[in-house]
Amino acid sequence: MKPNFNKNYKGIMCRVYLVKESSGSEVIVLSDPSTAYDLIRKELESSDRERFLSIMLDNRNHLIGVETVYIGTINAVSVSPRDIFKSAILANAVSIILAHNHPSGDLVPSDHDIALTKILTEAGDLLGIQVLDHLIVS
Repeated sequence: MKPNFNKNYKGIMCRVYLVKESSGSEVIVLSDPSTAYDLIRKELESSDRERFLSIMLDNRNHLIGVETVYIGTINAVSVSPRDIFKSAILANAVSIILAHNHPSGDLVPSDHDIALTKILTEAGDLLGIQVLDHLIVS
């Protein structure tokens, strides 16, 4: 006889839902990096710590949403591909744009930034979610 795991399991059962909170709002199309920059600039420029954002897009580059994935320290943020792509998968995003800030004011990508972009691009390729760009804001 096959066990009924739902009946035997005594822990907390959970479900994950994606809820679209805005309706009837204007469609935002991100056609180039400057449009994406304009969208997130104020949020990242004003932060005194590194913040890492994921901008999720549909197949016509319409904005689905922006998620703050991580808030780090003054000079570092620890990022995991699993956490970056979680909301993109739930939102049925076709592509994402990554963005983070450098509170130091230095716009040059670090070796870590370059390696991270490569890892996230490869992870996106495996998942079928294209990483279109990785913006650094200061």
